[in-house]
Amino acid sequence: MLSQKDYLRYARHLSLDEVGEKGQSKLKAARVLLVGLGGLGCPVAQYLTAAGIGTLGLVEFDLVDLSNLQRQVLHSENSVGSPKIHSAASRLSELNSDVNLVLHKLRLSSENTQALVASYDIVVDGSDNFTTRYLLNDACVLEDRPYVSAAIYKFEGQLAVFNYQDGPCYRCLYPKPPTGDLIPNCAEAGVLGVLPGIMGTLQAMETIKMILEIGDVCSEHLLLYDALSASFRKMKIKSKSNCKLCGENPEIKSIRSIFKDQADQVQTIKIIDWDVKKLFEARKSGKSPLVLDVREAYELQIASLSDVIHIPMNEVGLRTAEIPTDQEIVVMCRSGKRSLKVCEQLLSLGYNRVYNLRGGILDWSDQIDQSIQKY
Repeated sequence: MLSQKDYLRYARHLSLDEVGEKGQSKLKAARVLLVGLGGLGCPVAQYLTAAGIGTLGLVEFDLVDLSNLQRQVLHSENSVGSPKIHSAASRLSELNSDVNLVLHKLRLSSENTQALVASYDIVVDGSDNFTTRYLLNDACVLEDRPYVSAAIYKFEGQLAVFNYQDGPCYRCLYPKPPTGDLIPNCAEAGVLGVLPGIMGTLQAMETIKMILEIGDVCSEHLLLYDALSASFRKMKIKSKSNCKLCGENPEIKSIRSIFKDQADQVQTIKIIDWDVKKLFEARKSGKSPLVLDVREAYELQIASLSDVIHIPMNEVGLRTAEIPTDQEIVVMCRSGKRSLKVCEQLLSLGYNRVYNLRGGILDWSDQIDQSIQKY
């Protein structure tokens, strides 16, 4: 039931025939789970909160850093270094104190995702990695919840709603996760700051349409947006009868088993990690291995170590002549993700003493030299 305050706050909704008092009451009763409070999640959270969603679950475990602020508009300079989930919740509470914000400060896993999804009506994905996308998709199918997905890359975005009214699931479009996380994230490829705002706002729109039961939900199409050409186009997607998750004879019946199987399948090359303290001690003793920094050139202007070889990740395969085969090599990047991929690449090319610097220059800043700028 709407309060007097609700009638004033949502007056522009109530004047729409497609929403009205009944529709606003549906929004007030809805329970939405939003995973990620980054570039996509920030606009989703803002517009769902402003719309009067009754319960909004927020999933996030990361901290705010300065490089987030170019696109993650819920956070501020005063938030740098603090948990994103607390920064976002503070701002959202100021926007609409009547929304029940449920904070889940955790990393999703095969152990916790399905139970979490089961507690909500709709799941919106603001993550930037394939593991989380497949976890959420599989949980949504198993718990019969719509899954609102978006992805961004440089100047391009994609949007679709999966598992809605017997529509296709994410695996109907992408049956298997790519090995090695082949598509880079924002830190690796870059992204124009406005782009996730556009795609996140579209995710919020699709979520509200489903709650209100209005319009055509983007459940059987992949919406493609090109910012440089200011163009949208749709690609038809269909449910697949042979889908291993939602098809006629599904093989995937639990999240735990499938993600364990996938982990076993891709664990073909064992990567040994070095932590930053081990590298620091080796450099201090004068017995340091060769350090290969695979970040982009602009990143070196923000934070860098001395006495390293710099080859951007995308150029490593073309510049192996510059990387000796008879030395120990520690590969570093910002956080340890790109360096892990380069380690796999070098090992597959015959290098046999290659190690990944776990945590990258972020851990170096935290644990070794705090004068090095984090970004």
